Amino acid sequence: MLSPADSPLLVEAATLITPKIVDMGALMFGQRLGWSIKEMWVNVMEAGGHQAVHNHANSFVSGIVYLTALHPDSRTVFMKSSGSTEFVFKNEHANIAPTPFNADKWIGPAPLPGDLVLFPSYVLHAVPPNQGGQRITLSFNAIPGELNAWGYSIRFSV
Repeated sequence: MLSPADSPLLVEAATLITPKIVDMGALMFGQRLGWSIKEMWVNVMEAGGHQAVHNHANSFVSGIVYLTALHPDSRTVFMKSSGSTEFVFKNEHANIAPTPFNADKWIGPAPLPGDLVLFPSYVLHAVPPNQGGQRITLSFNAIPGELNAWGYSIRFSV
């Protein structure tokens, strides 16, 4: 695990990424808050490698920066948790277009090198077996400086 302060390149990456995290946080919490990237890491996946289903329970926003091109079948897969509190009645049939709001499982967009995907840290995700060449990504977790629920506030620090 790396901190953005561990490298000038990570500082530069965090500087470019943080405004996008602020935008995502505003969608999630309804307010533009101060955010910090608490940890970053590089994933290097060789052909045949995969990543098991997991989430990032120790943060609020997680993200992936794709550093290399990847095989279309090796895109990140996102899944709803089996214990969700969503509507039980669904509009589900062959003529609908799956989206993150109506699907139990969806495949992330086809990224190009340099693309960023942000998601709430509680979302389950995985990488199927890599069908292409080396797949390299920069991943990270972020936390807001503070959350306030009707006067009960909590402050986070990195």
